[in-house]
Amino acid sequence: MIIELLFVLTAIIVGARLGGIGLGVSGGLGLAILVFGFGLKPTSPPVDVILMITAVIAAASCMQAAGGLDLMVRWAEKLLRKNPSHITLVSPLVTYFFTFFAGTGHVAYSILPVIAEVATETHIRPERPLSIAVIASQQAITASPISAATVALLSMLTIQCPSISLFQIMIVAVPSTLFGVLAGALYSMHVGKTLDKDPEYLRRCANGEFKTNSEHQTAKFNMHKAILSLVIFLTTTAAIVLFGSVESFRPLFDGKPLQMSSVIEILMLSAAAIILLITHTDGIQATQGSVFSAGMQAVVAIFGIAWMGDTFISGNMLTIRNSIEQTVTQMPWLFGIALFLMSILLFSQAATIRALLPLGIALGIPPQILVALFPAVNGYFVIPNYPTIVAAINFDRTGTTHIGKYVINHSFLIPGLIATSVAIITGLIISSRFF
Repeated sequence: MIIELLFVLTAIIVGARLGGIGLGVSGGLGLAILVFGFGLKPTSPPVDVILMITAVIAAASCMQAAGGLDLMVRWAEKLLRKNPSHITLVSPLVTYFFTFFAGTGHVAYSILPVIAEVATETHIRPERPLSIAVIASQQAITASPISAATVALLSMLTIQCPSISLFQIMIVAVPSTLFGVLAGALYSMHVGKTLDKDPEYLRRCANGEFKTNSEHQTAKFNMHKAILSLVIFLTTTAAIVLFGSVESFRPLFDGKPLQMSSVIEILMLSAAAIILLITHTDGIQATQGSVFSAGMQAVVAIFGIAWMGDTFISGNMLTIRNSIEQTVTQMPWLFGIALFLMSILLFSQAATIRALLPLGIALGIPPQILVALFPAVNGYFVIPNYPTIVAAINFDRTGTTHIGKYVINHSFLIPGLIATSVAIITGLIISSRFF
């Protein structure tokens, strides 16, 4: 089992270095070694999760192509410019709700340059709002009802506990992650020296490397189409929450309500079609946006990594259970550490949940604990090579947002650790009273 685990970890590390779809295809190579080299029986690929995520990506991509995402960016920019002195508190809330409604943290790319410029113009150290804004976009993934991670969590937990609903997950995940983000923001307000005393900023100014840039070009789009696409997308998201929260609203087949996986797939594909039809948007244009590209990379990653992880855990379940069952049963919060460490390697909340949650379920960890530990999958900020982190560093022209000498001592580490730990603690408190 140890040798098999080494191959699994090697596949993950190599895939993370390759970037893009590298994580997913490396998972496929690792799966081939487990099956043909060690004789493990492959489990079923995570088809339902992949199809749900694909449907959500389709709808979000159509909304972006119709201008809905650009409209959200324009509104966010106005909000930030009206409250420049509170940007460290406002910006993470903006990126949080962007991600919450879109279901992907990659929408933060569009607002990060606005945050950087507004902070610079008002002489606030850009590192402060940028670092927590990126962390907030990651935390929102574990609160969004349509994110790949939440969809995976719901689909797998309902197997263990059919009575659990999307509403129950959200009533724990939303307030806990918001508390975590606010705690991280309060810390970030006091990070580093003020901008006029920062040595890197002063060096850039002295060498003529830094020039003021008060102009920000916003994308041009058709306002009518943008509003329509946004309304359709948000209405569909609200409908998914409603169907997930009230089981009686779902149609019955053979005496059982329609599964939420099918509800999400049907509604999101329908939303994508309605957006294209009503706004007369070219479907090809939807496949050329950043949301579609990032989303499909996530699909491939989940396909390969989750299938490999499932196969490894299933093939060694008896050994793993005998080794750690007693310890984890007595201290179930330890499973949160496992989720956190795995997410550092996988760079994906959904892939982490899909790979490790079957183990948590098999160990008999109560569903309310698993829901409370959900934010632990946000650990991929530890290694600063995730695209939103790299983007934030590049958007900060003052140089205050940085990667330290020892790599992990970067601008996002402490805000991320604070946000994640506070979210988990808050989630444990809420779940103990709600469930």
